Amino acid sequence: MKTSTCLLALVLACAFTGVAPAMEMPSTHTAAMPAAPKLDAALRSLWHGHVVHTRDYALAVHAHDAAKAKVAADAVVANAKQIADAVGGFYGKAAGARMLDLLAGHWGGVKALTDARAANDKAAENKAMATLQSNASEIAKFLAGANPNLPESALQGLLATHVAHHATQIQQIMAGDMKGEAATWQAMQAHMDTISDALAAGIAKQFPAKAS
Repeated sequence: MKTSTCLLALVLACAFTGVAPAMEMPSTHTAAMPAAPKLDAALRSLWHGHVVHTRDYALAVHAHDAAKAKVAADAVVANAKQIADAVGGFYGKAAGARMLDLLAGHWGGVKALTDARAANDKAAENKAMATLQSNASEIAKFLAGANPNLPESALQGLLATHVAHHATQIQQIMAGDMKGEAATWQAMQAHMDTISDALAAGIAKQFPAKAS
């Protein structure tokens, strides 16, 4: 029950407390009108914010701009804390702490992978990828446990693709392949919509009165 309330808190907090999007952008894929438009928009905003800030971090690291890297890293952490604080505000500190742990694990892996590839440290790169893959499994298990409309295997596939996008994007940025990165960035943003739409649809089905 605790995991169910945690997930619901996340989406309701985003939908009804006015979380501002990190960046406005049109969707790159067409879908039917969501069952809960406010909820869907809130989740898209959060997922897009995450990838915007992690990309900014990679670009700053590649440019050897420590100041911009710190700003981007702080923005990623602030985004994670915003979600966790919303969860804690609705359903208590324990739920917020659990969400923050999961988000911190993901960001820790992305940051470590970025730093490892910038330093051409293969061992650290492999360790970071293992961290990201393990964390994706934890997140999938957590969300599936919260909502029977979100199968763990499907979530794992969505999150595995997200991790792969991070890995490809970081590699391209560090290689200076911005043409290739542009294509990855477009796919990455579209995939954020796929993830957020799946979560919103599952939650709207589970809690139709609260998510509408």
